[in-house]
Amino acid sequence: MTLPLHLALLLAGLCLSAASLAAPATVRYCDYPVYPPISWSDASGEVRGLAPRAVREVFSRLGLPLEVVVLGNWKRCLTDAAEGRVDLVIAYRSAERERSLVFSQVALLREEVAVFYNRRKPLAVTRLEDLARYRGGLLFGESYGQAFDRFVAVHGNVEWVASNRQNFGKLIRGRIDFIAHERRTGKLFLEYLPGADEIEVLPLTLAVDHLYFAVSKRSPLTARMADIDRELQRLASSEHVERWLRESELAYRMLQSQSDRQP
Repeated sequence: MTLPLHLALLLAGLCLSAASLAAPATVRYCDYPVYPPISWSDASGEVRGLAPRAVREVFSRLGLPLEVVVLGNWKRCLTDAAEGRVDLVIAYRSAERERSLVFSQVALLREEVAVFYNRRKPLAVTRLEDLARYRGGLLFGESYGQAFDRFVAVHGNVEWVASNRQNFGKLIRGRIDFIAHERRTGKLFLEYLPGADEIEVLPLTLAVDHLYFAVSKRSPLTARMADIDRELQRLASSEHVERWLRESELAYRMLQSQSDRQP
Protein backbone atom coordinates (compact mmCIF):
# COMPACT_ATOMS: atom_id res chain seq x y z
CA MET A 1 0.00 0.00 0.00
CA THR A 2 1.34 3.44 -0.91
CA LEU A 3 1.15 6.07 1.82
CA PRO A 4 -0.26 9.51 1.02
CA LEU A 5 2.47 12.06 0.44
CA HIS A 6 1.75 14.00 3.64
CA LEU A 7 2.02 10.82 5.76
CA ALA A 8 5.24 9.78 4.05
CA LEU A 9 6.74 13.20 4.76
CA LEU A 10 5.58 13.04 8.37
CA LEU A 11 7.18 9.61 8.89
CA ALA A 12 10.40 10.77 7.26
CA GLY A 13 10.45 13.76 9.59
CA LEU A 14 9.91 11.55 12.61
CA CYS A 15 12.75 9.25 11.55
CA LEU A 16 15.08 12.22 11.13
CA SER A 17 14.06 13.55 14.53
CA ALA A 18 14.72 10.16 16.16
CA ALA A 19 18.13 9.96 14.48
CA SER A 20 19.03 13.44 15.68
CA LEU A 21 18.13 12.48 19.23
CA ALA A 22 20.28 9.35 19.05
CA ALA A 23 23.55 11.25 19.33
CA PRO A 24 24.89 14.45 20.89
CA ALA A 25 25.22 17.52 18.67
CA THR A 26 29.00 17.14 19.09
CA VAL A 27 30.70 14.01 20.41
CA ARG A 28 33.10 14.96 23.22
CA TYR A 29 36.00 12.49 23.28
CA CYS A 30 38.33 12.64 26.30
CA ASP A 31 41.97 11.65 25.88
CA TYR A 32 45.02 11.70 28.13
CA PRO A 33 47.75 11.60 25.45
CA VAL A 34 50.72 10.00 27.24
CA TYR A 35 50.63 6.52 25.68
CA PRO A 36 52.55 6.56 22.38
CA PRO A 37 51.80 5.18 19.82
CA ILE A 38 48.19 4.79 21.08
CA SER A 39 47.79 8.42 22.09
CA TRP A 40 50.26 11.30 22.40
CA SER A 41 50.51 15.02 21.68
CA ASP A 42 52.90 16.83 19.35
CA ALA A 43 54.70 20.15 19.84
CA SER A 44 51.58 22.11 18.88
CA GLY A 45 49.45 20.22 21.41
CA GLU A 46 47.52 18.24 18.79
CA VAL A 47 46.45 14.81 20.05
CA ARG A 48 47.83 12.11 17.77
CA GLY A 49 48.10 8.32 17.66
CA LEU A 50 45.97 5.30 16.92
CA ALA A 51 43.15 6.08 19.37
CA PRO A 52 42.28 9.62 18.26
CA ARG A 53 42.71 8.62 14.61
CA ALA A 54 40.26 5.73 15.00
CA VAL A 55 37.80 7.98 16.85
CA ARG A 56 37.96 10.60 14.09
CA GLU A 57 37.49 7.92 11.44
CA VAL A 58 34.48 6.31 13.12
CA PHE A 59 32.59 9.52 13.81
CA SER A 60 33.43 11.02 10.45
CA ARG A 61 31.77 8.01 8.83
CA LEU A 62 28.80 8.39 11.19
CA GLY A 63 28.52 12.07 10.26
CA LEU A 64 28.94 13.27 13.86
CA PRO A 65 31.09 16.31 14.75
CA LEU A 66 33.89 15.59 17.21
CA GLU A 67 35.56 17.59 19.98
CA VAL A 68 38.76 16.25 21.57
CA VAL A 69 39.00 17.06 25.29
CA VAL A 70 42.35 16.78 27.11
CA LEU A 71 42.35 16.76 30.92
CA GLY A 72 45.09 16.68 33.54
CA ASN A 73 45.12 12.93 34.13
CA TRP A 74 43.42 9.73 33.02
CA LYS A 75 41.25 9.47 36.14
CA ARG A 76 39.65 12.83 35.30
CA CYS A 77 38.72 11.52 31.85
CA LEU A 78 37.02 8.52 33.44
CA THR A 79 35.26 10.68 36.03
CA ASP A 80 33.98 13.12 33.41
CA ALA A 81 32.72 10.22 31.30
CA ALA A 82 30.97 8.65 34.30
CA GLU A 83 29.25 11.95 35.06
CA GLY A 84 28.32 12.67 31.45
CA ARG A 85 30.56 15.71 30.87
CA VAL A 86 32.20 13.84 28.00
CA ASP A 87 30.66 11.19 25.77
CA LEU A 88 33.53 8.85 25.00
CA VAL A 89 36.86 7.44 26.16
CA ILE A 90 39.03 4.60 24.80
CA ALA A 91 39.59 2.21 27.70
CA TYR A 92 39.99 -1.28 29.04
CA ARG A 93 36.83 -2.96 30.25
CA SER A 94 36.40 -3.56 33.99
CA ALA A 95 33.46 -4.29 36.29
CA GLU A 96 33.82 -0.90 37.97
CA ARG A 97 33.87 0.98 34.67
CA GLU A 98 30.87 -0.94 33.35
CA ARG A 99 28.76 0.70 36.05
CA SER A 100 29.03 4.04 34.24
CA LEU A 101 30.19 3.19 30.71
CA VAL A 102 28.81 1.15 27.82
CA PHE A 103 31.62 -0.69 26.00
CA SER A 104 31.71 -1.56 22.33
CA GLN A 105 31.46 -5.24 21.48
CA VAL A 106 34.31 -4.94 18.99
CA ALA A 107 37.76 -4.13 20.38
CA LEU A 108 40.04 -1.54 18.83
CA LEU A 109 43.33 -3.15 19.89
CA ARG A 110 44.83 -6.03 21.88
CA GLU A 111 47.42 -5.04 24.49
CA GLU A 112 49.85 -6.85 26.80
CA VAL A 113 50.54 -5.55 30.30
CA ALA A 114 54.18 -6.01 31.32
CA VAL A 115 56.40 -5.30 34.34
CA PHE A 116 59.15 -2.68 33.99
CA TYR A 117 61.98 -2.60 36.55
CA ASN A 118 65.39 -1.07 37.28
CA ARG A 119 68.23 -3.41 36.34
CA ARG A 120 70.14 -2.28 39.46
CA LYS A 121 67.31 -3.79 41.53
CA PRO A 122 66.35 -7.08 39.82
CA LEU A 123 62.97 -8.64 40.57
CA ALA A 124 62.34 -12.28 41.44
CA VAL A 125 58.94 -12.44 39.76
CA THR A 126 57.34 -15.23 37.76
CA ARG A 127 53.68 -14.55 38.60
CA LEU A 128 51.49 -11.67 39.73
CA GLU A 129 51.55 -12.64 43.42
CA ASP A 130 55.35 -12.28 43.50
CA LEU A 131 54.96 -8.51 43.13
CA ALA A 132 53.47 -8.33 46.65
CA ARG A 133 56.94 -7.87 48.17
CA TYR A 134 57.81 -4.94 45.92
CA ARG A 135 56.67 -1.31 45.63
CA GLY A 136 55.02 -0.36 42.33
CA GLY A 137 53.80 2.69 40.47
CA LEU A 138 50.63 3.37 38.46
CA LEU A 139 48.92 6.35 36.85
CA PHE A 140 45.72 7.63 38.42
CA GLY A 141 42.76 5.74 37.00
CA GLU A 142 44.70 2.86 35.45
CA SER A 143 43.12 -0.61 35.49
CA TYR A 144 44.71 -3.79 34.18
CA GLY A 145 42.02 -6.42 34.64
CA GLN A 146 40.14 -7.80 37.61
CA ALA A 147 42.99 -9.98 38.92
CA PHE A 148 45.52 -7.14 38.91
CA ASP A 149 43.08 -4.58 40.30
CA ARG A 150 42.15 -6.98 43.10
CA PHE A 151 45.85 -7.59 43.82
CA VAL A 152 46.49 -3.84 44.14
CA ALA A 153 43.46 -3.36 46.40
CA VAL A 154 44.53 -6.22 48.70
CA HIS A 155 48.24 -5.38 49.01
CA GLY A 156 48.18 -1.58 48.69
CA ASN A 157 51.78 -1.60 47.45
CA VAL A 158 51.31 0.91 44.63
CA GLU A 159 52.02 4.66 44.49
CA TRP A 160 49.71 6.66 42.22
CA VAL A 161 51.01 9.51 40.04
CA ALA A 162 49.72 11.69 37.20
CA SER A 163 52.28 11.13 34.42
CA ASN A 164 54.49 8.49 32.85
CA ARG A 165 57.51 10.79 33.12
CA GLN A 166 56.98 11.06 36.86
CA ASN A 167 56.35 7.33 37.23
CA PHE A 168 59.35 6.13 35.23
CA GLY A 169 61.47 8.85 36.83
CA LYS A 170 60.77 7.31 40.23
CA LEU A 171 61.75 3.90 38.86
CA ILE A 172 65.01 5.26 37.44
CA ARG A 173 65.86 6.85 40.80
CA GLY A 174 65.01 3.64 42.68
CA ARG A 175 62.08 5.12 44.61
CA ILE A 176 59.81 2.29 43.41
CA ASP A 177 60.61 -1.25 42.29
CA PHE A 178 58.31 -1.82 39.33
CA ILE A 179 55.76 -0.30 36.97
CA ALA A 180 52.88 -2.20 35.42
CA HIS A 181 52.37 -0.76 31.96
CA GLU A 182 51.41 -1.70 28.40
CA ARG A 183 54.47 -3.34 26.91
CA ARG A 184 54.30 -1.57 23.53
CA THR A 185 53.66 1.93 24.82
CA GLY A 186 56.11 1.63 27.71
CA LYS A 187 59.00 0.53 25.50
CA LEU A 188 58.37 3.31 22.99
CA PHE A 189 58.11 5.95 25.72
CA LEU A 190 61.43 4.82 27.22
CA GLU A 191 63.32 5.20 23.95
CA TYR A 192 63.56 8.95 24.54
CA LEU A 193 63.48 9.25 28.33
CA PRO A 194 66.80 10.33 29.92
CA GLY A 195 68.15 7.60 32.20
CA ALA A 196 65.89 4.95 30.70
CA ASP A 197 68.85 2.73 29.83
CA GLU A 198 68.54 1.55 33.45
CA ILE A 199 65.04 0.18 32.78
CA GLU A 200 64.24 -3.30 31.54
CA VAL A 201 61.03 -5.27 31.07
CA LEU A 202 60.26 -8.77 32.33
CA PRO A 203 59.12 -11.42 29.81
CA LEU A 204 56.14 -12.01 32.13
CA THR A 205 52.77 -10.84 30.79
CA LEU A 206 50.61 -9.71 33.70
CA ALA A 207 47.46 -9.49 31.62
CA VAL A 208 46.19 -9.46 28.06
CA ASP A 209 43.52 -6.86 27.59
CA HIS A 210 41.76 -4.93 24.84
CA LEU A 211 40.99 -1.28 24.24
CA TYR A 212 37.34 -0.49 23.52
CA PHE A 213 35.21 2.52 22.68
CA ALA A 214 33.53 3.30 26.01
CA VAL A 215 30.50 5.60 26.00
CA SER A 216 29.05 7.37 29.03
CA LYS A 217 25.72 5.90 30.11
CA ARG A 218 24.56 9.50 30.47
CA SER A 219 25.26 10.27 26.80
CA PRO A 220 22.72 9.93 23.98
CA LEU A 221 25.57 8.34 22.04
CA THR A 222 24.68 5.03 23.73
CA ALA A 223 21.89 4.71 21.16
CA ARG A 224 24.54 4.49 18.44
CA MET A 225 26.56 1.58 19.84
CA ALA A 226 25.51 -0.73 16.99
CA ASP A 227 26.75 1.85 14.48
CA ILE A 228 30.02 2.24 16.38
CA ASP A 229 30.51 -1.54 16.44
CA ARG A 230 29.84 -1.72 12.71
CA GLU A 231 32.57 0.83 12.02
CA LEU A 232 34.99 -0.85 14.44
CA GLN A 233 34.38 -4.17 12.71
CA ARG A 234 35.18 -2.52 9.40
CA LEU A 235 38.48 -1.30 10.85
CA ALA A 236 39.21 -4.72 12.35
CA SER A 237 38.59 -6.40 8.98
CA SER A 238 41.05 -4.10 7.23
CA GLU A 239 44.70 -3.32 7.91
CA HIS A 240 43.99 0.22 9.09
CA VAL A 241 44.80 -0.35 12.77
CA GLU A 242 48.23 -1.90 12.25
CA ARG A 243 49.10 0.68 9.59
CA TRP A 244 48.04 3.53 11.86
CA LEU A 245 50.14 2.06 14.68
CA ARG A 246 53.23 1.96 12.45
CA GLU A 247 52.63 5.49 11.22
CA SER A 248 52.14 6.74 14.77
CA GLU A 249 55.38 5.13 15.97
CA LEU A 250 57.27 6.68 13.06
CA ALA A 251 55.79 10.14 13.66
CA TYR A 252 56.52 9.95 17.40
CA ARG A 253 60.15 8.94 16.80
CA MET A 254 60.62 11.70 14.25
CA LEU A 255 59.23 14.30 16.66
CA GLN A 256 61.45 13.10 19.51
CA SER A 257 64.53 13.05 17.25
CA GLN A 258 63.82 16.62 16.16
CA SER A 259 63.49 17.70 19.78
CA ASP A 260 66.82 16.04 20.62
CA ARG A 261 68.57 17.97 17.82
CA GLN A 262 67.28 21.37 18.94
CA PRO A 263 69.85 23.48 20.85
